[in-house]
Amino acid sequence: MGRRLVERGHRVTVYCRRSAGKDATPLAEHLGMDLVHLPAVRRRSLETLSHTGLSVGHLLRHRPDVALLFNAANAPYLPALRAARVPVATHVDGLEWRRAKWSGLGQRYYKGVERLSVWWSDALIADAPGIADYYSTKFDAPTTQIAYGAPITDGSTHRLNDLGLKPEEFHLVVARFEPENHVDMIVRGYVQSDARLPLVVVGSAPYSDEHTAAIKAASDERVRFLGGVWDQELLDQLYSGARTYLHGHSVGGTNPSLLRAIGAGAAVLAYDVNFNHDVLGAAGRYFGGDADVASLVESAEGDVEATREQGRQARERATHYDWDDVTDRYEALCLELARSPKSAVQPA
Repeated sequence: MGRRLVERGHRVTVYCRRSAGKDATPLAEHLGMDLVHLPAVRRRSLETLSHTGLSVGHLLRHRPDVALLFNAANAPYLPALRAARVPVATHVDGLEWRRAKWSGLGQRYYKGVERLSVWWSDALIADAPGIADYYSTKFDAPTTQIAYGAPITDGSTHRLNDLGLKPEEFHLVVARFEPENHVDMIVRGYVQSDARLPLVVVGSAPYSDEHTAAIKAASDERVRFLGGVWDQELLDQLYSGARTYLHGHSVGGTNPSLLRAIGAGAAVLAYDVNFNHDVLGAAGRYFGGDADVASLVESAEGDVEATREQGRQARERATHYDWDDVTDRYEALCLELARSPKSAVQPA
């Protein structure tokens, strides 16, 4: 989206977290966007807030026409932007307080910042109908609904040889190891199945060794853990080559990993929650527990042509998530904010 906005004549600044332990000079520009790299405190409860605080400080010294703030957790910085008369739209992200890693004080904080986002933002952005409905019901607050684009890949799979994999001969999971992403459920269900094809798991848990250990303890010799895969071409080929992609995310609205999977034509088995239904519709198959996972995996291996057809339907769904359309919506919102901040609020 940033690249597209630059191509339309806008100046775009992106705030990036400085990578810990890297000595190389970070890029100052990428695809026409100005990059500002600032540090962050590498602790789960402080990383986002510390980086955003520094970013807001820099932003106020280089006043933009409009600011886009991502994640309601950053709402405590909104008064500073309002005091400086910088119009701001907050992308509220998912329902963070439902994440298991936040309990007690963390949950209360996330519930509080949702309200602050409503009070202090000039506009709210929701990436899924379920998020828009939540803010409408709980706060009577209008949102502008803008999802993400789904990259349509070319279906290449030649690099799977690097991992000892063959097209359509493995199942795939791509997720952070967090309880609400249900990687543990997927692994347990797969192990209970009579699946012949291996389960390839991409992801890690940066703050939870205990949860990672539990997931690995539930596996058997058919499960392969690759850790994080940062090579986007290889990751796309994993999506394209998988017999099924299992998506366990449950609280985050429209998920970019799910969009990338359907853009690659993957047959998706998804956790049974409204956010995933909104994206997949009838193109998805859904699970709610270990036994469901086992049954769906076995079915996908037993009926190859039906699984391929499911992938074709998913790829058709992906065409509705177009980055040019997303950019149109963000551009229109930003232009309206620059003209008249509060008038940019649109009904859900």
